[in-house]
Amino acid sequence: MMREPIPTVTLPSGIEVPALGQGTWNMGENSASARDEIASLKTGLDLGMTLIDTAEMYADGGSEEIVGKAIEGRRDEVFLVSKVYPANASRKGAVEACERSLKRLNTDRLDLYLLHWRGNYPLEETVEAFEGLKAAGKIEAWGVSNFDVDDMDELLSVPNGGNVAANQVLYNLSRRGIEYDLLPWCQERSIPIMAYSPIEQGRLLHHPELIRVAKTYQATPAQIALALLLERDGVISIPKSSNAQRIEENRDSVDIDITDEDWAVLDAAFPPPSRKKSLDML
Repeated sequence: MMREPIPTVTLPSGIEVPALGQGTWNMGENSASARDEIASLKTGLDLGMTLIDTAEMYADGGSEEIVGKAIEGRRDEVFLVSKVYPANASRKGAVEACERSLKRLNTDRLDLYLLHWRGNYPLEETVEAFEGLKAAGKIEAWGVSNFDVDDMDELLSVPNGGNVAANQVLYNLSRRGIEYDLLPWCQERSIPIMAYSPIEQGRLLHHPELIRVAKTYQATPAQIALALLLERDGVISIPKSSNAQRIEENRDSVDIDITDEDWAVLDAAFPPPSRKKSLDML
């Protein structure tokens, strides 16, 4: 079956990555699921969903080990993202944490390394560590996660803070708060947004209006939810699934062209923000 190409998002470095990637939150927690998790990631790679996001936090490194097995022999196909705990984000700690992640992932480099959320270490110190990792060839770029506009403003004020390559935040149909300020702020500065939990860990899928719209397109509710984010400039979605069939369904969300009338229906069911809201997190 012929599929539409996956749209791409351009990083500040000029590198293009797929706007639809793969998340791995909750992978690596149960050895009985490992085979399916590895297989699903490989299926995603085969379908062009070559951006894979993980973190040292996920299953205490178990997710990184799953990813390492999934990309074995295919490392050069993958845009590999991992994240450092805030408690490890000191000058020395971030370097050591990165080395541990690289070992679990069985690779010599990360394409993008993110600060998972803000902690007690000054941003200047974390950025210095990230820049050192770049200079050493351990990471190609660095970014942040769960940063609101004021955090991003502060980040850009520290030495080399303007080298931030992405901001990963919670964003989906039911969590549209960033559309008020953070999303346009990042779009104006060409800093991509990575949307985690783009289907709200499955909770979105039972919404009656979303189900009704999905039936109109002979699609699943998840596909419609992903199609919304694929319409947004500079947004990368990273849905997670351990089911190869669902991976294929996620990939097919690229082919859905929703009418303005149905977008209006979804806007009524999931209203965009009319004022500043605190940044949502899971």
